[in-house]
Amino acid sequence: MLKFLLPGLQTSFLLFLLPFLGDSKPLTLKAMDVPKAVGVEMLQDAPWIVLPDADAGAEEIVRRYLNGLTSQGLNVQEQGVWLQAGPSLLVNHQGSTPLSAASLTKVATSLAALSTWGPDHQFETLVGSTGPVQNGVLQGDLVIQGGGDPMLVWEEAIAIGNALNQLGIRQVTGNLVITGNFGMNFELDAMKSGTLFKQAINSKAWQEAIQAQYAQMKPQPAKPQVAIAGTVLYSPQLPASQPLLRRKSLPLRYLIKNINVYSNNAMSEGLSRLMGGAQATAQRAAAAAGISPDEILLENGSGLGTPNRLTPHGVTALFTTLARYAKTYNLTISDLFPISGTDIGTLIDRSIPQNSVVKTGTLNEVSALSGVLPTRDRGLVWFTIINRGTNIEALRNQQDVLLQQLQAYWGKPTQRSASLQPSPIPNASVAKLGSRDRTELLSGG
Repeated sequence: MLKFLLPGLQTSFLLFLLPFLGDSKPLTLKAMDVPKAVGVEMLQDAPWIVLPDADAGAEEIVRRYLNGLTSQGLNVQEQGVWLQAGPSLLVNHQGSTPLSAASLTKVATSLAALSTWGPDHQFETLVGSTGPVQNGVLQGDLVIQGGGDPMLVWEEAIAIGNALNQLGIRQVTGNLVITGNFGMNFELDAMKSGTLFKQAINSKAWQEAIQAQYAQMKPQPAKPQVAIAGTVLYSPQLPASQPLLRRKSLPLRYLIKNINVYSNNAMSEGLSRLMGGAQATAQRAAAAAGISPDEILLENGSGLGTPNRLTPHGVTALFTTLARYAKTYNLTISDLFPISGTDIGTLIDRSIPQNSVVKTGTLNEVSALSGVLPTRDRGLVWFTIINRGTNIEALRNQQDVLLQQLQAYWGKPTQRSASLQPSPIPNASVAKLGSRDRTELLSGG
């Protein structure tokens, strides 16, 4: 029997529910009394509580969906579905079975990262020199100390190059020395990243990829000119150097949104490594959501490879926890995940009901989808669908149709829920790639 602990509630009881979670068919769940200590308002704001409240119509829709998969030769035991509205468990199929969930792993990494650093955290890249600057020439090495920024891309490097020009530096006689946790353009290898950075800060060495990205920057900044005579080196220890500038990353909330809109594996894996790796990431996520660590089995922080397995219930619990977490910072789940009909990314070819907030997951033999479906009669329905099969396009289409049918059954809302409305950006320049506002000069210039 699976125990669901009620984290954060001022009540002293446990619900011992759902002994049938692993069954292969959607079941008609029995109603149960809710203790009076748990009021309606508390329940509506605490979707991590699981109370059986089976919906016969929704169960029939899901049953037809599963039968369709079976008719295609798929193993029904490898398909998972979990539907929950507030505390009400509406439909469950293989809800407690860990299944290969592909990039739904990023839901766990997102929660672990936000609970570790907070949504406003910024990773810092420090730039220093080992020698003096004379007549625009740095007599020594340029030292880059990485702080784990997972989205240090062309635009960010251009901003650093322009800041170096502002300090009067246009040439470096020595090498570019990389230390710390430094990656660029989603490249986790420090040496390769250093080579990209060296090119980015010297516009005379730009190739087509940088030129194209620069052309998209509005307004266009100056083109940096910092020519480094030497090569790229990596040092495990920070060399003795004088600080020149500090570059802060986008705030974590925007990094998380980018990770999930584009399902960026390198960014997600980079955050996971900063937290100590896959096991530490899983433990932090499980603790934050108040679920068993056995529901999140990870070998990496991105979801690449079938060994990463999560339960449909576990993924839904992670999602609802992220929604509650966001609310405490005056954010919404839409600030962290793509919105159907608004964001493109992995949703570009999907027909998911408008204003749903979701995360996709795809491998050669896995198609997964999780998030929240807005409805008229049931409000926000939190769901996870995990499929194992080789016809990925067909599985995606069937997931979309399933959500469309469920929304038609419960009714389409007339307007977007405030809980799914993206929050206004208080300082647009902070959230913009390449913004000079996130650079702090530490030396005169």
